[in-house]
Amino acid sequence: MEITVAQKLDALLKLQSIDSQLDEIKKLRGDLPEEVRDLEDEIVGFETRISKFNKEIDALDTEVNAYKATKKDSEKLIQKYKDQQMNVRNNREYDAISKELELQELEIQLAEKRIREAEFKVRNKQTEIADTEGAMNARKKDLEVKQKELNVLVAESQEDEKQLVGQRDKQAGQVEERLLNAYNRIRDNSLNGLAVVMVKRGACGGCFNVVPPQRQADIKEKKKIIVCEHCGRILADVEGK
Repeated sequence: MEITVAQKLDALLKLQSIDSQLDEIKKLRGDLPEEVRDLEDEIVGFETRISKFNKEIDALDTEVNAYKATKKDSEKLIQKYKDQQMNVRNNREYDAISKELELQELEIQLAEKRIREAEFKVRNKQTEIADTEGAMNARKKDLEVKQKELNVLVAESQEDEKQLVGQRDKQAGQVEERLLNAYNRIRDNSLNGLAVVMVKRGACGGCFNVVPPQRQADIKEKKKIIVCEHCGRILADVEGK
């Protein structure tokens, strides 16, 4: 048996009623859910930043160890060249070893310079980590407070919300897919969540723009789905005076 337009509109009105009750529950929670999500995202951002700093410190520590190894190798070579210098046979050999000694001493100076620079960067990163951890801990305390407030509000309305969600799922199944998609799209674009409204006192119940008398007559007949020409909401019926 084919469903009439009147039945389709009735199914949409019932769905809208359930969704409006769910919206009211969410409204009572205010901005808390969004604030909790924002704080959680911010904490994840801090954790990511700290992880990045730690990886940079690990890379700098590896760099420092490499320069320390270079310095140690140069010190060994210097001792080796000094021993050789004691047994040279001519000035040319002495000058060649002296140049090698100068080169290794420069290598040591460069390694020490690079070590100081890397260690300075490590200290800066450690300061940034401490600052970030401080900010993150403050946000965690804020999150704990907000989460407790939200949990209290959720607990107060949890049973009602659960029942309404079940009713919503059941009622949505009574609406044909094409209309349901249109309904959901209108709701998503509506600030007050109203997709299906009545004409009240000659005006759209969603945007309050005047609905012409002839259009009201068409709405009452319920022979086709009619939408508000101003806001696009579905006009289900005309409320009696």
